[in-house]
Amino acid sequence: MEKLDQFLAFAKPYINQDMIQEVTDSMESGWLTTGPKVKKFEQQLQAYLGAPHALTVSSATAGLHLALLALGVGPGDEVITTPMTFACTLNVIELVGASVKLVDVDPRTYNMNIEALEAAITPQTKVIMPVHFAGLPVDLDPLYKLADQYGLRVIEDSAHAIGAQYKEKRIGSFGDIQVFSFHPNKNMTTGEGGCVCCRDDALAEKIMLLRFHGMDREAWDRFGKKGQQHYQIIAPGYKYNMMDIQAAMGIHQLPLLDDFIAKRTKLVARYLEAFEDVEQFLLPQSASYAHTHAWHLFAPRLKEAQNGQREQLMAALKMCNIGTGLHYQAAHIYPYYQNKYAWKPNDFSHAYAVGESILSLPLFYGLTEAVQDQVIAIIKEQVRKL
Repeated sequence: MEKLDQFLAFAKPYINQDMIQEVTDSMESGWLTTGPKVKKFEQQLQAYLGAPHALTVSSATAGLHLALLALGVGPGDEVITTPMTFACTLNVIELVGASVKLVDVDPRTYNMNIEALEAAITPQTKVIMPVHFAGLPVDLDPLYKLADQYGLRVIEDSAHAIGAQYKEKRIGSFGDIQVFSFHPNKNMTTGEGGCVCCRDDALAEKIMLLRFHGMDREAWDRFGKKGQQHYQIIAPGYKYNMMDIQAAMGIHQLPLLDDFIAKRTKLVARYLEAFEDVEQFLLPQSASYAHTHAWHLFAPRLKEAQNGQREQLMAALKMCNIGTGLHYQAAHIYPYYQNKYAWKPNDFSHAYAVGESILSLPLFYGLTEAVQDQVIAIIKEQVRKL
């Protein structure tokens, strides 16, 4: 059995000496938490994304939570989202006391089926929360048309999509609210971390207040040379701020992001060509509208995934030193959501089918074509054995 010499994780962040030195500089300066490097990183994000407000947070989960809170979403409200996402998308809705309303996915793109969206809107609906799955932008024009028609706010779960474009406009440069993730398996990373983008000054002010204890002044404004120690608590807030030692990585990651995506796109093209004749695979499909895919994930499906075949394949690949991911099991079949909403697997049949058959293959900036060729050959060998 052919195998790689060393274990290859499905994702690995790119770290260079500039990033290491920047983190070291923060540690030697004594300024570890929110400070000048966070401010610099936010300014870089504003420029790259074309957003008037790019507010860093401790994670994308924190960003989604703050966005809902800042919009006043709570008990009695509904938030429409998709079951094909990481659990945090649904969890934050529950945490603010609102109800989750799901719309099934398009079986080609795994994004929310916009044609089914209007039927899910009720008088209790307050927010639509689409997810740009794997870095493929949702079809936003018809989505925002419905949001405007019904007076709804939109929070785009853009955890996979930094650097993606919809009709030649960068995600984050238009629309209502976007929340990005900088987790280590994302296209760029700050270790942990995220960012909330918006164009609404009042909303940005609420998010800034809520992300750090409800203080009217952040640590950088209080502890710097020109700072004042006095502050006021305007509202009870959270501890969702980013640290300078995280931003130190981001300062050097962001300028490389377009190169990261270009490399990922090239690797995906090689996967697609290599697997086009593998009849057991359903390969990711493109969308009909103009877009630039960020390719956070390359996630084919097994056509016949019954009897644990996907798990069998993932285990076999692990024995061959190839790591894979499962993104994602459809969220509506988790016990909490089944118990609360009495959802059955086939209530959202496309998401359920995707979640039972999908697997993520190695895809990251440092993956060489030579190693990818080995991965492809081993996968083909193991798929034939199913």
